[in-house]
Amino acid sequence: MNVRRSAAVLAAVGVLAAASPALAASPSPSPSTVLPSGLYGATDPKFDGVWRQSLALLAQRTVSVTPAAKAVDWLAGQQCADGAFAAFRADPGRACDAKVPVDTNSTAAAVQALTATGGHDSAVGKAVTWLKSVQNKDGGWGYTPGGASDANSTGVVVGALVAAGERPAAVVKDGRSPYDALLGLALPCSGDDGGAFAYQPDKKGALTANADATAAAVVGVLGAGLAAKAAGAGDASSGAPGTGCAATGKPTPEQAAADGAAYLARAVAKDGHLTSALAGAPEQPDYGNTADAVVALAAQGGADRAAKPLAWLEKNAAAWAKQNGPAAYAQLIFAAHATGTDPRDFGGTDLVRALGATGPAPQAAGQAQSGDGPEAADRKDDGGSGTGVWWIIGTGLVAGVGIGFLLSGRRKRQHL
Repeated sequence: MNVRRSAAVLAAVGVLAAASPALAASPSPSPSTVLPSGLYGATDPKFDGVWRQSLALLAQRTVSVTPAAKAVDWLAGQQCADGAFAAFRADPGRACDAKVPVDTNSTAAAVQALTATGGHDSAVGKAVTWLKSVQNKDGGWGYTPGGASDANSTGVVVGALVAAGERPAAVVKDGRSPYDALLGLALPCSGDDGGAFAYQPDKKGALTANADATAAAVVGVLGAGLAAKAAGAGDASSGAPGTGCAATGKPTPEQAAADGAAYLARAVAKDGHLTSALAGAPEQPDYGNTADAVVALAAQGGADRAAKPLAWLEKNAAAWAKQNGPAAYAQLIFAAHATGTDPRDFGGTDLVRALGATGPAPQAAGQAQSGDGPEAADRKDDGGSGTGVWWIIGTGLVAGVGIGFLLSGRRKRQHL
């Protein structure tokens, strides 16, 4: 997910590049920051408040937990009058103007969350209308309105359209749909990275394989969302669990998904995880992008295809999730959901309880309107939004230099 082009983001990227990318500390709130009581996470929400909140609420609904009303109300209250969402509005009572940096990723994630929680049809409808209004001529979306289309932004918007009951193939601009935009970012099978997707073309129009963009694009061309389910044996989109790229010419969405999944399968075959390397830092396991890859592999080829990276996450992701907070826990819940794994015993970690501890207690815990429950007492120890912040910040950096999507949430993620 491409993002925030501000001095604060660039400064944060500089700090991140010097830190361990796997477990880099998330930015803490400044002394003047007052975190809303309905917000998940304990870190500064400036860059990822709506993203991490959306993932947290969607993850809870995915496991049949009803979020706290105040948490849902906080998210709904972030919406601008035209339907768009920004990453965070400190004063939602003030009307949005041209200076409020609304974006497609926050809006699309909020649509998926508010649809899942129910009771917000008007808000969802306005958000979808806004998303359609900023669709690019190639059928896709960039992070900001008018920005060049990228695989991650287009993928998350497809998830929003599907959640809202739209047919992505019918959402067109100049005769092109989101699927056309995503297929335009697919690398041909003739190269070493055949089947992968690029985040965006570079300045010369060349496509560079990007694992997280590939995961987002696979889910997108399948017409799925952040909480995608595993493909069944009879699904037309599912393919054989091979690692080869089979398409000739322009692939269909189903073939592009199979080829993208084959690329991801090759990428995780050796170690069970994806890696990320920031400038000046050694390669590190990329937990968030690995979780995204699990979802993509399962959505395309079934749970068995994601078994190796899933096992790696179950063994290794607990410390990462604890440090990075709600969006990280949500990503792992999505990975568990996509593979039919119990999120309440994920490598010995109860992801559902851990997510709940980063914000107001969900209604399923019997504290629907009573504010932060006892689980929220540990919020300061569970991080806040690292996966969303660093995923988002990393992506913005990558977009800035034209080499593709870098991290997860996001997420936002972003996100590592």
